[in-house]
Amino acid sequence: MAKKTGNGEMTEIFRRQAELCKSLADPKRLMIIHHLRDGPKSVSELAEIAGLKQSNASQHIGVLRRAGVIKPQRDGNTVYYSLVTPKIAIACDMVRQVIAEEIQRNEALGKII
Repeated sequence: MAKKTGNGEMTEIFRRQAELCKSLADPKRLMIIHHLRDGPKSVSELAEIAGLKQSNASQHIGVLRRAGVIKPQRDGNTVYYSLVTPKIAIACDMVRQVIAEEIQRNEALGKII
């Protein structure tokens, strides 16, 4: 049975959910998350994958770090980033699936009309 959560606790959970969603509200950050599912990557690798300058990639990484989506791990002089939990990639996959289904429904309606 699920634990009952007080209203104050729920308010905090929804506040944190909103902050997390804000951190995901950029196509380049979503692309970074998508590629981190394959394992840790450095800033330069992520910049190349996302088609960004390294400084811009670092800014996006900072947003994701502050939101608790990714974590750093140093190896010598290089810092590698990975997802804190694979669940974030799964959640992003689910949202993309919802969008793809909506596009298909709209295309099917267009053929009927």
